[in-house]
Amino acid sequence: MSGFVIDVHGLSKSFGERKVIDGLDLAVASGEICGFLGANGSGKTTTIRLLCGLLTPDGGHGTCLGLDVVKDAPLIRRKVGYMTQRFSLYEDLTVAENLEFVASVYEMPDRRRAVERIITRMGLEDRAGQLAGQLSGGWKQRLALAASVLHEPQLLLLDEPTAGVDAQARREFWDLIHDMAGEGLTTLVSTHYMDEAERCKRIVYLSNGQILVQGAPDEVARQAGLVTFEATGAEIDEAARRLRKLPGVEAAAVFGRALHIAGTDRAALERAIAATRSGLAWREVEPRLEDVFIHLLSPTERQP
Repeated sequence: MSGFVIDVHGLSKSFGERKVIDGLDLAVASGEICGFLGANGSGKTTTIRLLCGLLTPDGGHGTCLGLDVVKDAPLIRRKVGYMTQRFSLYEDLTVAENLEFVASVYEMPDRRRAVERIITRMGLEDRAGQLAGQLSGGWKQRLALAASVLHEPQLLLLDEPTAGVDAQARREFWDLIHDMAGEGLTTLVSTHYMDEAERCKRIVYLSNGQILVQGAPDEVARQAGLVTFEATGAEIDEAARRLRKLPGVEAAAVFGRALHIAGTDRAALERAIAATRSGLAWREVEPRLEDVFIHLLSPTERQP
């Protein structure tokens, strides 16, 4: 086994004439929380399914948990934890019944004790007898996470696990992820939330089935080559609308009482600021991770 839990090279996958994954190289170290980012349709879900043995690559090679991603797909499926975008447990079973079913699928010894242990670990004691369909979005995600790690995998694959849940539930979910990472669990998680990306040790940005950039979040932001300015004052919404139409302004967004603009051409940004004549107070700031990802989007991906 290599020094990486995930170590794949040149992976490719097409559906019909559409190439979804195109020569992807990815390595994830043991105990790492790796964020997987990109626009919808960029290939994140397909990559996760290739890694866990649910799809067979058309080309490329590599290992997951030391097992060949092509030859050993059935073994990989039993050794990883995979949480899908949609809640996939039985809504007409209770929390405990769902976990007991998952334990039986993995043929775990002493299933009752394993279920009791994970219920306690995930804080599900008060909801063990509640139907899964009656849980809120946050508790459904916590139950899905419990089912994904019940068999004690070494690798956890999470596909947009917190989509649609509130901020507190997302924070508690990520606290659980970090706790498990501290115990050695390796996690690859796809997300659209920038605050979640910043909680990852490393992020990988995927576009059209290829990795555009990867590294620690602060490194990615610094290396993007973006120039960013922030303004405060009156009528920042109107200023943002005007600035978006000017050359060199890749993004102009309002965050609370501040206006944030970004681009790669400093001179063009300064001309745009001067052209607004808005009386705003401007200062240069460090680029946000969100600015970087908007910058990385291809013209096709930018379309709603």
